[in-house]
Amino acid sequence: MTENYPHGEMLVETEWLAEHLNDPGLRIVDADYPQSYARAHLPGAVGHLSPNIYLKTADGETFLMEPERFAETMSRMGIGDDTAVVVYDSHQSLYAARFWWALRYHGHREVRVLNGGWHKWLLEGRPATMSTTKVATASFTPKLNPDIHTDCELMRGALGADDTAILDVRTDAEWSGASDRGNKRRGHVPGAVHLEWLNFVTDDERKVFKPAAELREMLRAVGVTPDKNVFVY
Repeated sequence: MTENYPHGEMLVETEWLAEHLNDPGLRIVDADYPQSYARAHLPGAVGHLSPNIYLKTADGETFLMEPERFAETMSRMGIGDDTAVVVYDSHQSLYAARFWWALRYHGHREVRVLNGGWHKWLLEGRPATMSTTKVATASFTPKLNPDIHTDCELMRGALGADDTAILDVRTDAEWSGASDRGNKRRGHVPGAVHLEWLNFVTDDERKVFKPAAELREMLRAVGVTPDKNVFVY
């Protein structure tokens, strides 16, 4: 299925992972909450060793943790510069995608999301364990990649530009302003279009990403096309 996507290397299928569980250079990461990891997880998977699953700064801000702290966290999880990583969760890849993006932002290219995550793995009757995985620390070197990251100043400068699409993937209630989710203000960025992130995965037991053609049409319908510079939040 992954070959149908323009960048299928961002995903990995359960069939492949089942055959490579014991690869010495592979680190499997369970990106769910600690209590989910304690209940059961994939064999060989390490739990989330960050103070929070969003890898935020220590003071609770919404920003990613500083490179030094990120490197230390990855090191404790056994993720080094040459480690291949497969990350999954049980929340339709919400937290797995965040972990994937954080690693990519810090310059680590060998990371993929398990398509369907915990849901598809269990549905197929694949092995699970409650044993905590012990790993040796590794050496992780942050190399920030600004090309996949933006800030408010840059996005503010792109407002109204013909070659730009701003995509809001938050919940419908956050988009409409019905929910502030603890933020100081309600609503959305002027000129943004909306597709709640759940629309990108199938509404069945597998929870896999929808086919490339379907995703492409969904995005085209709201004005997010390949010719646009896209900002996502």
